[in-house]
Amino acid sequence: MTNPALRIAVADDEQDMRDYFQKILPPLGYDVVSAAKTGRELVDDCNRLNPDLVITDIKMPELDGIEAATLIYQQRAIPVILVSAFSDKELIDRAEADHIMAYLVKPVKQADLEPAIALAIRRFQQFEALRLEAVGLRQALADRKIIERAKGILMKRASLDEQDAFRRMQKLASEKNKKLVEVAHMIVTFEEAVQ
Repeated sequence: MTNPALRIAVADDEQDMRDYFQKILPPLGYDVVSAAKTGRELVDDCNRLNPDLVITDIKMPELDGIEAATLIYQQRAIPVILVSAFSDKELIDRAEADHIMAYLVKPVKQADLEPAIALAIRRFQQFEALRLEAVGLRQALADRKIIERAKGILMKRASLDEQDAFRRMQKLASEKNKKLVEVAHMIVTFEEAVQ
């Protein structure tokens, strides 16, 4: 079974660049799902079509490529390759957002584009895995804190030692078919209500 083609949205205010992307990307195994001429059109197309990657010019009408990429990323995490005829420091500084995976200077050649796409996708997957891991770790820490707080409440209210308080929470979670953290939230909420 083959992998489905990577779905790419491209944007450039120059018709010849849009045509170039639409001509060069499909033979490389990519599906061009949008060829927008403005930043606003790119944002709308991405919200509607959910591409896997965006390749966008920076200087475009309505919204520039960096502004459009930021709006798209706020809706859904997606890697972006910026393309520009300019390589000044200000643009490069603005392009340092987490979701910007590559910056290509025009004229864009197939020899530059193909590895940039592969690298952008790979790096973005790694970045997303790390981001999700960090979210999970933050949640685990928050859960641990609430469990410790609930355990402390039980130790104080029921004159239990730490182990017995924890066992009581586990038993309650089992009886109520709830997660331990849900039971901890119930205990803490009840404690706050009676104070």
